[in-house]
Amino acid sequence: MQDYTDLSSIKADLDAGKLSLPDLVEHYVARIEQRTHLNIFLEVWKEEAKARAEAIQSKIKDGTAGRLAGAVIAVKDNICITGHKVTASSKILEGFESIYSATAIERLLAEDAILIGRCNCDEFAMGSSNENSAYGIVRNPLDENRVPGGSSGGSAAAVAAGMCLMALGSDTGGSIRQPASFCGLVGLKPTYGRISRYGLIAYASSFDQIGPLSRSIEDSILLYEIMAGRDIMDGTTSSKKVEPFQGAGEKPFKIAYLQECMESEGMTPSVKQAFEEQVRKLEAAGHTVEAVPFPLLESIIPAYYILTTAEASSNLARFDGIHYGYRSEEAKDINSTYVLSRSEAFGEEVKRRILLGTFVLSAGYYDAYYTKAQKLRRLVKEKTEEILSDYDLIMTPSTPTVAFALDSVKDPISMYLQDIFTVQANLTGLPAISLPLATADDGMPLGIQFLAKAFHEDVLFDIAERTMQH
Repeated sequence: MQDYTDLSSIKADLDAGKLSLPDLVEHYVARIEQRTHLNIFLEVWKEEAKARAEAIQSKIKDGTAGRLAGAVIAVKDNICITGHKVTASSKILEGFESIYSATAIERLLAEDAILIGRCNCDEFAMGSSNENSAYGIVRNPLDENRVPGGSSGGSAAAVAAGMCLMALGSDTGGSIRQPASFCGLVGLKPTYGRISRYGLIAYASSFDQIGPLSRSIEDSILLYEIMAGRDIMDGTTSSKKVEPFQGAGEKPFKIAYLQECMESEGMTPSVKQAFEEQVRKLEAAGHTVEAVPFPLLESIIPAYYILTTAEASSNLARFDGIHYGYRSEEAKDINSTYVLSRSEAFGEEVKRRILLGTFVLSAGYYDAYYTKAQKLRRLVKEKTEEILSDYDLIMTPSTPTVAFALDSVKDPISMYLQDIFTVQANLTGLPAISLPLATADDGMPLGIQFLAKAFHEDVLFDIAERTMQH
């Protein structure tokens, strides 16, 4: 069977009778089974996907199928689905089964999507390499000795390996866009509050967003439009109407790129060269591309990690060995139940972030760290919005490097700096997209990122359609 890269091709072959949905599901399951060593899926819902494929095939014949008929989708292991296990790739939720589905999942199922399984990720979405899972590392299908990125590394790897058509991830500081860059995909982080977080296991509630990973911009747009919109189960969702994307326009864009990004020490020469080449291409296509100063660039990683770890410290307090999930066999009383269960079941990176978050929230350090970081977040938001009042888009590399070798980044600070270009969108709540527009000298893909004004995803889709066509 051919390797489908977009839903429209699948739909065309389904309509022409050249393809059946059960056969398509079989094809994806076979792909997953051929490359289990990549450790992408924690669980494959083979029988359920097949049964659903049969039912949707009948709906296609009757002309009653939804917009996602033909879409086989993988789901990150921190998004809840009724009757299925969800662990956030952590031992502390071992064996836990969800009693409800995320709103985003319900909206996809209502349009006849087929869910094929849950994907490995960094534990509680904390990581930039997918090496922090309690269930082992994920390998990049494009080069098995490299990381796929994180924390949605399993979701990105599943799409890149042709094990599904699209996947859902979550993005707290770049966790969709960085794996998209490393795996050669389109990765979208919508505006904060655009897609409901109901049913997403929280890491940092004021940063987290669910979003799609795909190989075509049209598929990302479709998933976004179906999932987006007000949800009474999530008070942070916006009631702003979701307008369907009308297609790319012809008016040239005014695009800013951050001067300090190009001077960033961590950026490899091949990423810099590829970015400069994209600038030249955009200018040749008639767009205005200009450097703007952004002196806060070096401060955004410290602010981001102070705020997200503080929120994680609070959010992860519920995993206590008492309510549900893992409980230490050595526990003798309430105190040892808390201490031992959490010590044994949380991984090193999660413990590090909980401890850091608890520290910055403590009475003696709250003002010195947390309050300052909140003030800096406001300054970053104001400065970014100021740039976007003069420009349609802000452009940066998605990542400072291409996918790096497994077990090559051992220092936590160096790993945190992988997010230097992506966290701006999460601190400000603005929408951002990583597009597979470039290739490094070693043949590995790298993404170019665009940020737009709040709820201006249509501008991101517009630039994506124009640049991915050339």
